[in-house]
Amino acid sequence: MRNSLKILLGLSCIALTTASLAAGNPAMGKKKAVLCSTCHGPDGNSLVATFPKIAGQQPNYIVKQLEDMKAGSRPAPLMAGAIAGLSKEDMQDLASFYAEQKGKIGKAKAKDFKLGQQIYRGGIMDKKVPACMACHGPKGDGNNEANYPKLNGQFAQYTIQQMDKFASGKRHNDQNKIMQTIAKKMTKQEISAVANY
Repeated sequence: MRNSLKILLGLSCIALTTASLAAGNPAMGKKKAVLCSTCHGPDGNSLVATFPKIAGQQPNYIVKQLEDMKAGSRPAPLMAGAIAGLSKEDMQDLASFYAEQKGKIGKAKAKDFKLGQQIYRGGIMDKKVPACMACHGPKGDGNNEANYPKLNGQFAQYTIQQMDKFASGKRHNDQNKIMQTIAKKMTKQEISAVANY
């Protein structure tokens, strides 16, 4: 009985994940991604540390960010013109295409690696900062159903910029102000260390 329940739950998770990925058409997304490639690279692996890598990113997260940027709830002046004409279907197609791409992983710097690992895996207890992996997963792959982004392989510089925006309130499109609350409790060194990790 217990094994049957585990199998049923496992199949349900696979079905949910497949349904989420099936919402968009990756072949159409590839055609629509021509403009995106200027900043994010042809396969979503940006070469510029201020532009995020979106290869392998969770598709639900991509759609939400595009919707938020288009609506203005996530200010992104550089994206405004590029996304102004996108429909929900366009966003889903793009998200599906980028979700299928393989992210390129860089190498973390030795400086503050240990501190970054400690924060990512165990949080900062005295500040009530939870472990990053609680939401973003042990390997930083994120969680599509919960809209938590993949962080694995993301540029440290981009991650630091986003954490700074959450801390200052310039970015406020996070669920229940989770990232704003966390970022405000962290020092610059702690943010830099975990971003590097």
